[in-house]
Amino acid sequence: MKQVLVIDESPLMREYLRAKLEENGIDASVAINGLDGISKIRGLQPDLVIMDYHMSRQTCISLLEEKKRNPNTAVIPVIVTAQTLDQRKIIELVNYNVKKVFTKPIRIDALFSTMSDILGIEFEIDKTPCIIEAHVNEDIIFVEIAQGLNREKLDLLRFKIAELLELYEIRVPKVIVMLSDLNLGYADGPNLQKMVETILLASRARHRNIRILTNSNFIRQFFTGRKELEDIEVVANLQFALDGLLSELDSKLEFGAKKAEIIGDRVLSATGDAHTGNMQLKFDAESRKALVLEEVKELGKNLRIAAVDDDFVIQELLKSTFSEIGATLLPYSDGDEFLAVADTEKFDLVFLDLMMPKVNGFQVLDDLKARDIDHRIIVLSAVTKRDAVVKAFQMGVKSYLVKPLKPEAIFRKAMEILRPNF
Repeated sequence: MKQVLVIDESPLMREYLRAKLEENGIDASVAINGLDGISKIRGLQPDLVIMDYHMSRQTCISLLEEKKRNPNTAVIPVIVTAQTLDQRKIIELVNYNVKKVFTKPIRIDALFSTMSDILGIEFEIDKTPCIIEAHVNEDIIFVEIAQGLNREKLDLLRFKIAELLELYEIRVPKVIVMLSDLNLGYADGPNLQKMVETILLASRARHRNIRILTNSNFIRQFFTGRKELEDIEVVANLQFALDGLLSELDSKLEFGAKKAEIIGDRVLSATGDAHTGNMQLKFDAESRKALVLEEVKELGKNLRIAAVDDDFVIQELLKSTFSEIGATLLPYSDGDEFLAVADTEKFDLVFLDLMMPKVNGFQVLDDLKARDIDHRIIVLSAVTKRDAVVKAFQMGVKSYLVKPLKPEAIFRKAMEILRPNF
């Protein structure tokens, strides 16, 4: 039996690959960091090692050096994954029997094609076009699925949901599944069933805490025609989906806050194809904060972050927050300053205020889109009016933080974005 060792600090990637390999009759082992990895390479001497470039306890290069010095492990082929890697480092890896380098998010079909070539084993991989994203707003998990239902990505979704539940410490899971650009028929029934089972298993949410957002009559009939799923509500409007899920939160708020005001703060759209909002999150324990901070430090090495905000206090807060993880923060006091360097500077994250005196955040988003410049943007604003929030998300923004900011919320949102998705 072939044996593969996966060395990756991301539970999402590590556990997905282990499950997929074992599904195909391969003995799969995992290691959680570089030190654990080199120990298992020596002990197991696997047929293939799949490892992340960015690791703690022992760097990728030092691990490969140690592997190369041992005649029993030197010949083991390696596949390396990385968030980003320059050409010089990729060339350096060739000296260590690295057969392929994949940047995250990884094309799963290409990864398994490479494994097939190395191991001489054919893998059955679903190549259906599919886009899946998962993110958290308040304690609601939003799952967006478009173009098609791909079984490999649905498997990845299971681990992504589990990762988000742990990161945000969600105790009572609520899920909104937003389905768009799907042309499904009866032949897609098994994949639709797999989607439902995946979400139920991963989230552990009660049926009454799940909403399916779709305009498809076939999908609606799929749910209404199954007694075991009849408690899962299928809606065509995001506002309807949110109403029931937010009602429990509303009842817990103090000072008699009006629901309309709450929705203005939390709901980013009342349409069926937009997204959601308030990212202001709380830590319940200092120990958990320390764990998140430690992982952010590993992900945050050599990060370049832009803070586009005319508020000096916000700039200083972001600067002091990210200085804890050794990241470089570059401040810009207005949108025009940032746009002047947007196509020449590389940023891993951009914090963008919506309301600035000269060139505001909306103008920045318009300009970036017109120039086809892609940055991972987290919008910052004290504005809670729905029209401003909806406008930002209709322009492609995925993440939103409401002022006043807290370091804990900033770290968690940074963690969610920096961890590889699909």
